[in-house]
Amino acid sequence: MAGTPHEAVEALVERLEQLNAAYRSGAPEVSDADYDDLVEQLRALAPEHAWLAAVEPEPDFGEGKVRHPSPMLSTEKAYTLEALQAWVDRLERVAAELGLEGLQVRVTPKLDGLAGRDDGAVFSTRGNGRVGSDITRAFERGVVPVGGRGLGVGEIVMVKSWFYEHLEGVFDHPRNTCVGIVTADVVGGPAQSALDAGVVRFVPYSTLPSWTGSGADLVAQVTEITQDLKSRVDYPLDGMVAEAVDERLRERMGATSHHHRWQIAIKERGETAETRVLEIIWQTGRTGNVTPVLLVEPVKVSGATIGRVTAHHAGMVRDKLLGPGARVQIIRSGEVIPKLEEVLQTAEIVQLPSECPRCSAPLTWRNDFLVCPDTQGCPAQVETGLRHFFKTLRSADNFGPKTLERLVAAGFDTLERIYAVTEDELIGLEFGPGQTKNLLEALQTSLTRTVEDARFLAAFGIPDLGVGDSRKLLGAFRLEELDQVTSEQLIAVKGFGEITSLSIVSGLAERWSTLRHMLDLGFSLERTPLAEEAPTIDSPVAGKKVLFTGKMVLGTREAMQEQAKALGAALASGISKQLDLLVVGEKPSPKKVDKAQGLGVRVLTEAQWIELVAVGEE
Repeated sequence: MAGTPHEAVEALVERLEQLNAAYRSGAPEVSDADYDDLVEQLRALAPEHAWLAAVEPEPDFGEGKVRHPSPMLSTEKAYTLEALQAWVDRLERVAAELGLEGLQVRVTPKLDGLAGRDDGAVFSTRGNGRVGSDITRAFERGVVPVGGRGLGVGEIVMVKSWFYEHLEGVFDHPRNTCVGIVTADVVGGPAQSALDAGVVRFVPYSTLPSWTGSGADLVAQVTEITQDLKSRVDYPLDGMVAEAVDERLRERMGATSHHHRWQIAIKERGETAETRVLEIIWQTGRTGNVTPVLLVEPVKVSGATIGRVTAHHAGMVRDKLLGPGARVQIIRSGEVIPKLEEVLQTAEIVQLPSECPRCSAPLTWRNDFLVCPDTQGCPAQVETGLRHFFKTLRSADNFGPKTLERLVAAGFDTLERIYAVTEDELIGLEFGPGQTKNLLEALQTSLTRTVEDARFLAAFGIPDLGVGDSRKLLGAFRLEELDQVTSEQLIAVKGFGEITSLSIVSGLAERWSTLRHMLDLGFSLERTPLAEEAPTIDSPVAGKKVLFTGKMVLGTREAMQEQAKALGAALASGISKQLDLLVVGEKPSPKKVDKAQGLGVRVLTEAQWIELVAVGEE
């Protein structure tokens, strides 16, 4: 960095301020690791600089200021095993001074969201650590408080799996979407669909799964601990947080003006590499979005040879001047799909397609996306739409991309035609006898194996209508009558906004002929009970959704399920915010139990279930 040492420091601080402002506003310009590298550069140049001693500030937004009862500080970071060991050593020395028998530490996932504090009456951002902004309106907009109100500090996050199914490409990262939801004057479009689906949540840290053990075990098993906790959380993560358990040790360790000394963030650096773009190929997806994939000179990153990198959308290619010859930096963390990190040298020629790469239809712009408008005739949209049906239904195997590509090319381009295909027709398409048999059996299995009606409906790929919203919709209207539902009627159902209601009604009309045909084939559907048909049975579980998991020892699961239905309960197919009771037997899935507790679902043992239904009281 040019200039005097003082000028270098101030230039570095100015850059950090810009990067922090971009990150806090939901539009990060560099990775966390790169940002932390700049912080360490500043620490080396000016270890006493005020920037290093303060909590990185957030922009002002919300409806007034709120002073925190205790500071919401940042967290010290450990990117290496040596740094983690040094932190443990410091804790152990102080623990020995206090006469503690052994150091106990707790590890929880580090959420990558918007930090806040909910005292039950006011919900506020972290702000500068001492004073935040009042964002209580976030709950009114549809942010779900996991575990209820008043559980203290946590973060606003979005369910990761939902984001990558519905919003990938529309937004760069779930965190950016959450920031936009909180800061925008009016929420609409894709962000509103996330609120309607109940997947934008305030997750208190106290509700997260955790590991507790000795400091030595933490250092020795940090990889295993991290992987286990990651597998139990469906939210974007930014590492892990380790903290001392003993309150006396916490008090003695104290805090700086920046972070608590008894706490540390365990971070992983994504490995980066530089390479050159050879070509950009364009792919048309189920919704018509035509997205770019960079073919790059093969380069090794995190143990894998990478030759393809996502570039998200056409707007990125346009704005970052990407094309053959561009030099780029890519990043990959663990098993994460590699992505474009930075453009180091732009291309001399940037070319955007004017026609769909599969059907040659003229493309149009929708926000930052190029879109193929031929929803019915484009082979790519047809193939991916059919793939979505079988993947979502989960009861028909063997219909992968290659099989569907061959079927569509031969004119079997609708569910109606595929479900009517004959053995001779498949043999004529050069499917072997074994594959032909498997395909026909898979179709028959999908008809006879019971599937939740909400999953059946979601499989048709209607915009804004995933499994969760389908379940909510079918709690208000019969599946066979959905073609008669108006947007006004749908808006009246809790959780559906004006924009999503219009989108759903339009999608239902467009796909109704196919949906009706498939219903007439006689799929075995587990029906969602209508709210107006709520059971009048006098029992403590009447009208509730119940799920049994684990090995039952006081009776069979089937008998308990029949008992629940006889008492007016509905059987759920999985963990969701609609679930009321999770009954666990021996060796239940920890991930399933943690997810249920995170959603505020009541968890019962077998004995507690038996007592509940016998006594008749909750």
